[in-house]
Amino acid sequence: MDPMLIVAGASTGLLVGLTGVGGGALMTPLLLLIFGIAPLAAVGTDLWFAAITKLFATRVHHSHGLIDWQVVKRLWMGSLTASASTLIWMKIHPVDADAVHLLKTAIACAVLVTALGMIFQKPLHSLGTRFRTTDANHFKSLQAPLTILAGAILGSLVTLTSVGAGALGAVFLAYLYPLRLTPPRLIATDIVHAIPLAIFAGMGHLLIGNVDLALLGNLLLGSIPAVIIGAMLSSRLPHGLLRALLAGVLLLISIKLWWSLYP
Repeated sequence: MDPMLIVAGASTGLLVGLTGVGGGALMTPLLLLIFGIAPLAAVGTDLWFAAITKLFATRVHHSHGLIDWQVVKRLWMGSLTASASTLIWMKIHPVDADAVHLLKTAIACAVLVTALGMIFQKPLHSLGTRFRTTDANHFKSLQAPLTILAGAILGSLVTLTSVGAGALGAVFLAYLYPLRLTPPRLIATDIVHAIPLAIFAGMGHLLIGNVDLALLGNLLLGSIPAVIIGAMLSSRLPHGLLRALLAGVLLLISIKLWWSLYP
């Protein structure tokens, strides 16, 4: 047992329960920057960490009737297909020093895009609301294909970096379903979509040999009780403030990642 890893898991789990964000965007950089875990092992382990942690949060959200299953299914149509394609690509291209550096760069980019997405989520939600109310028929006709496309983007990004399923998923959903998904419903729907995606991608990484089970066990010891607490509190706390603070943290983390790669 490693107390530092347990605390890291608990902190991330609490944020996942509260906001639906943080499984990959926080944990993968923490494993790289603080604990010195190899990039592929960090990605593979974090995928299982995120899947199992969010699974416990889902039970709470489902009991409250917050999950929009139609939206979840549309996301899965794109994300699981894209994840399979990305895993095949990773299997075909062997990992060398250049590939490891590319992976670290991809993680840094994913965290930066996630932070920017969270910062601009409210304007995007307002834009989606305007389109939804002024051109409802056209907007609704595009919802399904755009949701599938958003899922495909998330599937590739999450499989490669383990980052984006929560934060970027929430940004996409805030724009595409501005009236249909209230903040608690958006969080619940986003979390449920991320679980099979993380398991699917994580299974591929497990077969490749990128999952550290001892590391995963320590992280889950902290995250499982914390995510349940966060999920129970998620409908009672100011989501806007929490997400703004988290976006600022992710922005700082992305800068630190870039600095470590290109000092």
